Amino acid sequence: MSNEIYAPKRVMAIFAHPDDIEFGCVGTIARWVQAGAQACYVLLTSGDVGIADLSLTRAEAAAIREVEQNAAAEVVGVQEMVYLREPDGTLVNTLELRKKLVREIRRFRPEVLICGDPTAWFFGDTYINHPDHRAAASAALEAVFPAAGQPHLFEELAEEGLSAHKVRKVYVNGFGSGDIFVNISDVMDLKVAALLKHESQFKGWDPGPMIREWSANAGKGKEMAYAEGFRVITLESDEEWAKRTTEAA
Repeated sequence: MSNEIYAPKRVMAIFAHPDDIEFGCVGTIARWVQAGAQACYVLLTSGDVGIADLSLTRAEAAAIREVEQNAAAEVVGVQEMVYLREPDGTLVNTLELRKKLVREIRRFRPEVLICGDPTAWFFGDTYINHPDHRAAASAALEAVFPAAGQPHLFEELAEEGLSAHKVRKVYVNGFGSGDIFVNISDVMDLKVAALLKHESQFKGWDPGPMIREWSANAGKGKEMAYAEGFRVITLESDEEWAKRTTEAA
């Protein structure tokens, strides 16, 4: 276990719904953006079944949630948003979806990719992980390795000017657990502010105290007031990454 001080130049976060990033890893992204990173969010759905109001159509709900997500991203300085608009609530990890994600990875060329944990079924004894979360995490991992970096997979994307790209590191969001912990103490207020932009999800409820408690628990014993935890997979060593980026330059 270690305390993370590394900061990438480009980071892409792939998650299922609006607000997933704010709950899980926006503090880390905010810190990296402040250090100069360029960031891109890829949302597989627009969360159109996430507003339990039958007076709204699913299209109207999706529009509301995209506006909220754009506002949340702006709070931490993330300007690039991608909405794939897959069906909310019934997301499936398909080969077609993998290709869509490979396209985005090859286009943006992130150094780090952040996603969820496809093996996480339970958080404590009060929550069953949403199947969309697991499907999105599986799709992200299968897109990043080996597909995005293998030129003979989805080689037709070269016709769009998109060549193979190997991601350096994958950060799997651990919701308080992991082997790498990022200190988000200085950006905790930004994490809460970004989360509060999802107004449709918090009518009559302030999630601030809960999210601060989660982050404080993640930081316990690590000399961090607030933290986010990740399992980190290093796909390219420092030497390999330095050589490849120098050659590309």
